[in-house]
Amino acid sequence: MGIIRTALIGAAVYGAVKYLTKKDVLGRTKLDEIKDRAPEWIEKARSAANDFKTRTI
Repeated sequence: MGIIRTALIGAAVYGAVKYLTKKDVLGRTKLDEIKDRAPEWIEKARSAANDFKTRTI
């Protein structure tokens, strides 16, 4: 049972890596898009955390 579970997890990781590193017509990958948008998401998360802190205090 453990070998089947390990094989399924490995196949899922392989599929995710292939999807994230697949290049589009312009030569960019999904991973490049995620890296470009990460600072924006971090700033949104920080502001949401600060809003949450001010509401709960």
